[in-house]
Amino acid sequence: MLTPTEFTPDVSLLSTERLRGMRRGLEKESLRVDARGPLPALAQTPHPVALGSALTHPHITTDFSESQLELITGVHPTVESCLAELERVQRFVCQQLPQGEQIWVSSMPCCLPTDDQIPLGYYGTSNSGRSKTVYRHGLGLRYGRRMQTISGIHYNWSLPGLSSADYFALIRNFRRHAFVLLYLLGASPAVCSSFVAGRQHVLQPFPAAPDTTLYLPHATSLRMGRLGYQSDAQASLRVSYNSLEGYAHSLEQALTRPYAAYAAHGVQDANGQYQQLATSLLQIENEFYSTIRPKRVTRPGQRPLHALRQSGVEYVEVRLLDLNPLLPLGIDAQALRLIDLFLLHCATTPSAPDSPQEIADLLANQQAVAERGRDPQLTLQRNGQSVLLRDWAHSVLQALQPLAQAMEGVDAGYVPAWQAASRLMDTPEQLPSAQVLAGMQQQGASHTEWVQAQSARTHAAMTEPALAPDELAHWQASAEQSLEKQRAIEAADTLPFDEYLQHYLAPESLVA
Repeated sequence: MLTPTEFTPDVSLLSTERLRGMRRGLEKESLRVDARGPLPALAQTPHPVALGSALTHPHITTDFSESQLELITGVHPTVESCLAELERVQRFVCQQLPQGEQIWVSSMPCCLPTDDQIPLGYYGTSNSGRSKTVYRHGLGLRYGRRMQTISGIHYNWSLPGLSSADYFALIRNFRRHAFVLLYLLGASPAVCSSFVAGRQHVLQPFPAAPDTTLYLPHATSLRMGRLGYQSDAQASLRVSYNSLEGYAHSLEQALTRPYAAYAAHGVQDANGQYQQLATSLLQIENEFYSTIRPKRVTRPGQRPLHALRQSGVEYVEVRLLDLNPLLPLGIDAQALRLIDLFLLHCATTPSAPDSPQEIADLLANQQAVAERGRDPQLTLQRNGQSVLLRDWAHSVLQALQPLAQAMEGVDAGYVPAWQAASRLMDTPEQLPSAQVLAGMQQQGASHTEWVQAQSARTHAAMTEPALAPDELAHWQASAEQSLEKQRAIEAADTLPFDEYLQHYLAPESLVA
């Protein structure tokens, strides 16, 4: 086990009052599938009107595809209240879906149609709504629509008293040790073979369903490996997290300089139809893939980078979490408490500056853990040396113990969460990724068949009992209010779309 002082948190920084000020929120993506055929298929229906406007509803929207729901909680002081709100939203959604539709409970998608049959998110006729759809068309053009159907959970988190420099120090530590969360929480070790049709890959046929399912024996999270949210173009950025200024400068360059491969497509096609928002390496800030992002709430029309530069970091967004198909909500309180401890560790331990070599090593580590994390002999790169994943992870987890104990005065669930995570390090067969493969093998099922069975169980749990009348009325009113708000936005638009884009994407909009 490694025991350098850099793993030791400074618990004196964390008063009980400060720990009570910790805040979190969830964003959960899930595909809608039509389960009526012999195999589930990506739903081709529009976003259900009963769910409200995907443009303006505060809790229910879509991500890349019209068939990809995104459920959003508010900001919460406790893990339990956060999960309770997510369950309320998910119950309403499941009970409003068209007959035969369900949410898909795995991060890796169901069997997919051809790219052109994967519907892009539609947000109405307003300038802001149209720009969202054009952005998604650009993502499909650049990376393929299949990759964009991968779903996950994002965890938004803040701690009182952290400056922007503190948050960037946290982010550097998070990136160094993120492999621990990939190992413990990864739940996407297999995929339907349709996902990689026509692509090069290193996956193997799954023994129980070799014709339809591919996997890797020691994989934890294919979603976070080379099949998932990866981009050779973006990898060339080597974005540094040593300061807000350096981070902002790197993104500004990527947002304003033409990138040859994307410039070849042009912004519009021969018929004048928009194909993408811009020909730069990134169309907008959200296109940048990362396991964690510095964030700030923006005003209407404000660019995220401008908000960060003007007012600093407000919270971080953790983006590496798979949907756990074994859990009704895709995540549970034990996992969220572990993430809280991990983030507290990142905030209270020394954080050296990153370097181009370390950034390259971290990407290689991420890919190795995603594809081979449960291999007991797997080594990772740390400060120019090869270190066993298990030794490094044990040291990080051991350093979480005093943080779990510090949390006892706030929430007694943190010590058991830490204990459970520590046990998992020594019982890899109990990891979510291992349980997924074991379940498929025991049932002799393909990835699609096994996930469909789990999806059906989740749907049954979410639709019985029916929502109480007052709860249903609350969500119906929220849906109608969002539709009214979208209509108002569309009625107020006076600027031609070309001018709207020119104004929104102007380089000066990125500068504080």
